[in-house]
Amino acid sequence: MSASPSADRPAPDAASTHYSRGLLLLLATIAGVSVANIYYNQPLLDSFRASFPSQASWIGAVPTATQLGYATGMLVLAPLGDRFDRRLLILLQIAGLSVALIAAASASSLAVLAVASLAIGVLATIAQQAVPFAAEIAPPAERGHAVGTVMSGLLLGILLARTAAGFVAEYFGWRAVFGASVASLVALAALVAVRLPRSTPTSTLPYGKLLASIWHLVVELRGLREASATGAAIFAAFSAFWPVLTLLLAGAPFHLGPQAAGLFGIVGAAGALAAPYAGRFADRRGPRTIISIAIALVALAFAIFVLSGTSLGGLVVGVIVLDVGVQTAQISNQSRIYALKPDARSRVNTVFMVCYFIGGALGSSVGVAAWRIAGWHGMCAAGLLFAALAGWSHHRGSHARG
Repeated sequence: MSASPSADRPAPDAASTHYSRGLLLLLATIAGVSVANIYYNQPLLDSFRASFPSQASWIGAVPTATQLGYATGMLVLAPLGDRFDRRLLILLQIAGLSVALIAAASASSLAVLAVASLAIGVLATIAQQAVPFAAEIAPPAERGHAVGTVMSGLLLGILLARTAAGFVAEYFGWRAVFGASVASLVALAALVAVRLPRSTPTSTLPYGKLLASIWHLVVELRGLREASATGAAIFAAFSAFWPVLTLLLAGAPFHLGPQAAGLFGIVGAAGALAAPYAGRFADRRGPRTIISIAIALVALAFAIFVLSGTSLGGLVVGVIVLDVGVQTAQISNQSRIYALKPDARSRVNTVFMVCYFIGGALGSSVGVAAWRIAGWHGMCAAGLLFAALAGWSHHRGSHARG
């Protein structure tokens, strides 16, 4: 089934005239600064528990709401990149995100914080305008590398967000984390207004039909369905780990605060260096083999975590392995999907990332629940289960392709 091809047109070749390392670095910065907002709350869970002790039993609702919001924003906002200038969309979302962050900083209850976090998730999808923009401007032979470069910025934002949030919360309190983010977004908006070129829309579909066409893409593209299911399971494993790490480090034998939990983001950031190399590998060899390797790395990470519940060194090794696996899989999956329908990259990306963050929301909820029920080993079992689901989805897609 076709997604209304008469209303879509291929992106003009002239778009590649904007392609440069400087522009890729700007897009990477946009992706990293914006997506960081959905991860600031993860090392702050113990601080939330202290601020709202009567509601401490459902602190897991905050990261879950943020990721559900991100999935919602992907569905309702990200497809607009095919229809309108992405530069304008980015500036409008920065304004809305700043308002949501101010609401979070002034939250008087965990319920208010959860609602603000939902809005933060919806509006932080700025990053998902930057990644398709990179795919649009890059020559086909460089697309994997371009996506990998921008994704490096996004992944560094994800990982270093925890470090920044932990540091600020340790010395200034958790509310200051959200205030500092507003300041960074104001600076980003100025940079975007001055340096980012306008993008060229590739569709003339009205908004309702633009959203409806997403379903046609799901039906039409088997590779998109497989990549989305595999990515969701991998990100569920990733998201099961990080909120629980904060709770583990807060208790015996570590007794460490949010700054220590955030410092693990620096450890994981080393894995972000794998992203451009994963993109180049996908350009040259195809992504399927590297996705298989990435899934194996995710499973290995949780096997390491099983043995490392009281060892900082073991946790460090596991975090590096986990982040390399997750990031490599995402780059390879996205390289695949952007080649499936060049005139609908924002909508194809929407399908993938909605599934991705639904998986993340599920992983956060399951991880915290498993921690409450069975402690650290319960979370590790959940992570291994999600890795196994990713392997099953990828193997089934490989078999169908064969």
